[in-house]
Amino acid sequence: MTDPAAIPAPPAGYPPYGAPAPPKKKRGLLIAAIALVVVLVLCVGGGVTAFLTLRNVETGEGAKEPAVAVERFLTAVYRERDAAKATALVCSSSRDDDKIATKVAEVEKYVSEYKSPRFRWTTPKVDNQTGDRATVSTKVTMTTADEKVADQELRFTVVQKTGWWVCEVA
Repeated sequence: MTDPAAIPAPPAGYPPYGAPAPPKKKRGLLIAAIALVVVLVLCVGGGVTAFLTLRNVETGEGAKEPAVAVERFLTAVYRERDAAKATALVCSSSRDDDKIATKVAEVEKYVSEYKSPRFRWTTPKVDNQTGDRATVSTKVTMTTADEKVADQELRFTVVQKTGWWVCEVA
């Protein structure tokens, strides 16, 4: 018999056939899931933003009549010179704090430049009313103690939402 230690070792060969490759991870599915989540978050965020931007954000109640809305607005601007109060009487789609503050500052300037100016206006008159929209006109007159007089014709567009709100002054 031969000695088992004398048997030569088999020559180095090829690796055994059929050894399984390590399993590939399914990254495509993970990437698709993440992309779907991002798209959903953007859509929901955009929808909420659009809702908050476009919804009817009138707070409080507007005036009962279009002419009353104009009367309140004129009082806030010319007599009380209160930009915040005037802003609260303007419809949300036209609300511009800077423009209203500029107008009130202009009235304040008249008060400081002229001798005892007084502002009055004709009773606001509804020229045209169709459903939830009305056009109201009036004439604002400034009179000073030294008898200077200035007139300005104004036309307001007023809309009804939760009452009547001033939306445009021309």
